[in-house]
Amino acid sequence: MDWYYIGHYGQLGPLTREQIDELIEGGVITRETYVWKGGMSSWQLAGSVGELSNSFRLADPYMSPPPPPMPMTPVAQGMTAPTSTMSMGDFTTQYGSGLPLASTAHTHPMHVLKSDRSRVVAGLLNLIPPGGIGRIYLGYAAYGVLQLVLSLGTCGVLYLWSLIDGIVMLVGGLKYDGYGRALDD
Repeated sequence: MDWYYIGHYGQLGPLTREQIDELIEGGVITRETYVWKGGMSSWQLAGSVGELSNSFRLADPYMSPPPPPMPMTPVAQGMTAPTSTMSMGDFTTQYGSGLPLASTAHTHPMHVLKSDRSRVVAGLLNLIPPGGIGRIYLGYAAYGVLQLVLSLGTCGVLYLWSLIDGIVMLVGGLKYDGYGRALDD
């Protein structure tokens, strides 16, 4: 029976049950991912589909670990450090919201793959007339070809778009390549 799931790029499938199991093991399909196969009345969360429960049970040891504990900042003189059982609400109530707290941005449980492409190389390639080569290099083929065609087709008048885009890339305005992988800083 063919399976389908809703991923980052929309509905994907048809897939065999073995492929679904591999995606569960790899963490691509989680318990919160919507799945469907013939015979089901509607899309359901994968965690609620009985057939997939064994796959999730086998994959659980391989799922990404919970985020590390929040690092502590130095505590102002005369105050005690918050304990691990203290909630953020308790901390704010006791010490106020004016204290600097450590950033928790790096503790997000979703791990993003690093791109093998360079933001700087892409920016420089986009600055070289005719523009758009940097976008193609990063995997944004449609944007790159459009910039290239407009630069050439208008005798360079619309090269300004590629020029600005290249500068945005160089200063870090573009965070991900065309495949959703994080670009270097």
